[in-house]
Amino acid sequence: MSTILVEHKPLTISRLANLGATLICQAFESYQQQFTTITQRARVRFEQQDWAGAQADAAERLELYNRVVNTAVAQIRELLGERVEQKLVWASLKAVYSGLIAGRGDWELAETFYNSLTRRIFATVGVDPDIEFVDTDFDVPPTQVEPVCTVYERADTIATQLRRILQDYAFAVPYADLEQDIALASALIEKHLSKIGALRVARLIEMVRPVFYRGKAAYLVGRLHSGTHAIPLVLALLNTPAGVVVDAVLLTEDEVSILFSFAHSYFHVDVKRPYDLILFLRTIMPRKRIAELYISLGYNKHGKTTLYRDMLQHMATSREQFEIAQGEKGMVMTVFTMPDYDLVFKVIKDRFAYPKHTTRQEVRQKYRLVFRLDRAGRLIDAQEFEHLKFRRDRFSAELLAELQAVAAQTITLMDADVIIKHAYVERRVTPLNIYICEAGEEAAKAAIIEYGNAIKDLAATNIFPGDLWLKNFGVTRHGRVVFYDYDELTWLTDCRFRKLPVARHDEDELAATPWFNVEEQDVFPQEFERFLGFQGVLRQVFMAHHADLLDVEFWRTYQQRHRQGEIVHFFPYSAERRLRR
Repeated sequence: MSTILVEHKPLTISRLANLGATLICQAFESYQQQFTTITQRARVRFEQQDWAGAQADAAERLELYNRVVNTAVAQIRELLGERVEQKLVWASLKAVYSGLIAGRGDWELAETFYNSLTRRIFATVGVDPDIEFVDTDFDVPPTQVEPVCTVYERADTIATQLRRILQDYAFAVPYADLEQDIALASALIEKHLSKIGALRVARLIEMVRPVFYRGKAAYLVGRLHSGTHAIPLVLALLNTPAGVVVDAVLLTEDEVSILFSFAHSYFHVDVKRPYDLILFLRTIMPRKRIAELYISLGYNKHGKTTLYRDMLQHMATSREQFEIAQGEKGMVMTVFTMPDYDLVFKVIKDRFAYPKHTTRQEVRQKYRLVFRLDRAGRLIDAQEFEHLKFRRDRFSAELLAELQAVAAQTITLMDADVIIKHAYVERRVTPLNIYICEAGEEAAKAAIIEYGNAIKDLAATNIFPGDLWLKNFGVTRHGRVVFYDYDELTWLTDCRFRKLPVARHDEDELAATPWFNVEEQDVFPQEFERFLGFQGVLRQVFMAHHADLLDVEFWRTYQQRHRQGEIVHFFPYSAERRLRR
């Protein structure tokens, strides 16, 4: 980051604004350069099967933003000195900064970066349009530099188009069997087009130019136009010992939406102008929030900004009140939502109910841990907010009483407003215990299978949920089961999985407390079934698919795999979409 030399004589507001705006621009440019450098490594990691390196890159990129912002805040404090909290200086600085970023293709990210600095310095409650970008300053985005997609015109066959696409996206590692991949993929696409009555219509395909990397996979993302139909088209690639293969083809909005889910880790995709890519992705996932798309690409801070704007817009158009969220009340968090809004707000309680022994700081550390993890499609991404302000009349009387009773340290009730010092905002899902009671039998059975799959996927990422109660898991609109209660979450390798000792006497079996020594990290998988409470057909389904979860050897095997450094790949699509099942 460049250093700005400051004169010793007193500086005018205009001079300070120019110097400060230039400093922040330089800091943002430094951030973007480092972000791009890390992102561009993804291709080499994929080609060299360097999965540990890819994980390290993901962690490094997640930590980058705060590191650069912290440095910039220190520099701006040194520059402005005693005037660092003068709003007149910052109002001028904002105007100059807006002019400096006007020609950037990533202007929206630059605005969010600026906001990050002002909120660190002022700890603004609500929003202050004089010193921060409440909405973008630009009604019309800067001119597009280059198209985000490559267009593949109609060919005699889909196979011909796929061949051109895969050859254009060739890697340093050759395809294992390109012609077989083309044959299998084109057959699947033709079957889908025939099903929707679009097989014999003129076709063209648009493919996003950069490749999307995550975990051990690379994804080619695009859409296929066939007559009036615009169909998502995603090719999932794996680098196997034999070479690169097309593992799956995704052709529906739901399938692509799951790929970009809020429960997955972020993609590494090298794009110069994110705005254009987001607009394209919205055409194949129109129900996906713009905020979620930015977050999925690794621009989580701007995604959070966009999510906040979404909240404000919803509050302006809705007449609903915040109310206590459905489900059993948690011991650590109080949770509220609005009936017509698919987000929940989670506030840490002042005191935790017995037998919880964790602390507020430990809970926040668990959420930071989840932020850095490979979430495997099973851990909900939580956005952390501070100093939120909403009108008091938008809260139900019951909720206000609840907040006063359990979270008075975090909530300030004023005559007209409610100020929330700290909260996590997440996508709302249906608690699993409620879902299996309200859903039909087939849906409930599918959810139970998904519940076991979720536990196993977490185990594969070296995570033990700690608390396996159904109320701590939720069901998404796609039927995926995810986990959202993080206060007991721990590393799998830190647990000690034990078999239950054989009772010495009948009295031991009936004792209210264990007759044998139990330490804090001890886990007894044989006990899982007892407190899960499955009955009848649901128990049968669980045992048929996941009886191994009750076996201590299942857990010890995963511990051994993690200690040996194995990195497990997760398939964010169904087995039916895989070309070789």
